[in-house]
Amino acid sequence: MTLPRPRRDLREPTLPRLWAVVGATGTGKTALSLGLAEALAAADRRAEIVNADAMQLYRGMDIGTAKLSEGERRGIPHHLLDVLAVTEETAVAWYQDAARRAIADINGRGADAILVGGSGLYVSSVLYDFRFPPTDVELRAALEAELIEHGPGVLYTRLLAADPVTAARVDPRNGRRVVRALEVLAQGEATHGAALPSEPVEWHERTRIIGTQVARDRLVPQLDARVEQMWSDGLIDEVRALQKSGLEAGVTARRAIGYAQALAELAGTSTRNEAIAETQALTRRYARRQVSWFRRYAGVRWVDGAEVKADTAGLVPHILDA
Repeated sequence: MTLPRPRRDLREPTLPRLWAVVGATGTGKTALSLGLAEALAAADRRAEIVNADAMQLYRGMDIGTAKLSEGERRGIPHHLLDVLAVTEETAVAWYQDAARRAIADINGRGADAILVGGSGLYVSSVLYDFRFPPTDVELRAALEAELIEHGPGVLYTRLLAADPVTAARVDPRNGRRVVRALEVLAQGEATHGAALPSEPVEWHERTRIIGTQVARDRLVPQLDARVEQMWSDGLIDEVRALQKSGLEAGVTARRAIGYAQALAELAGTSTRNEAIAETQALTRRYARRQVSWFRRYAGVRWVDGAEVKADTAGLVPHILDA
C-alpha cells in the first residue's frame, strides 16, 4: 500500500479529538493505538487511551484478553481497564456512560482520547448517538423467574412471535438477552433497538475512526496460534486463581471466550485439546462478526494490520495527515 507523504504540520492548534481504533481481534489495534498516542505526543498533542474491550474491564482477566500490563503501556494513561470484579455484570449502557465521561475528562485536560477495542456494541454506543431502551426492574424479575422455571426456549418463542427482527439477532440460548428484549417490548417499545442505527450520528463532533484489518487467510492461523499461546502463557493458572475470586458466579466474565473453555477443562468436562480447539473455533467466529460489524461504519481509514506490526512508527504519521 502506497501512502501519500504528510503535508500538514501536526503541531498546529486543534481542539481535542476522539480517535477510535477498531477491528477484529488480532489485527494490531493495540500496537496502533500506542503508536498513535506516541506520535500525537511527539507533535505536542497529548493523548490518553480508553479501553473498549468488554472483557478487559475485568480485573485478573489478562492472558485470555491480551491485556497490556502496566509496563507495556509506555507511560500512556489507560482508562477502563481492571475496573470490575469478575463477579460483577457489565452492560453496554453502563459502559457508554463510563467511557463518555472518561473521554470528556481527557478532552477537558486538553488531550486527545483514543478509544480502542473490538467489542462492536460497546464501541458503537460511544461513537454514535446511541440511546438505550427503558428498564423495568419488577418486570425483569418476573421474566427472570420464568427463565429459571421454563428455560430460555419458551421465552425465545414468545420473542420470535412478538419481534422476529430482534429475535434474529439474539442467541436463543442466551436467556439474559431474551429477557431483556421481552422487557423492552412489554413497555411499549416497537423493537429492542440494541443495534447500530441505520444512519448513525456521531456523538463527538471531532471523531476519526481507524480500522485495522488482516486478510482472513493470514488472520486465521494467527488467531489459532494466539489461542495456543494463551494456554502456554498460563491461562489455566489464571482461571484457577479467578475461581477463588468468584469467576464461576459471574454472569458475564465466566462466559468469555477462552475462560469458559478453561473452566470446562478444570472441571474435567473437556480435555485440554478440546478446550483449545473450541476456543479457536469461537475466536474465528467472533472475528468474522467483528469484521461484519465494523465494515458498516462510514468514513473509516482502513490500514493493514501487517503494516502496523512491521512499521507502526512509519505508518502513523500518514494516518494523522489523512
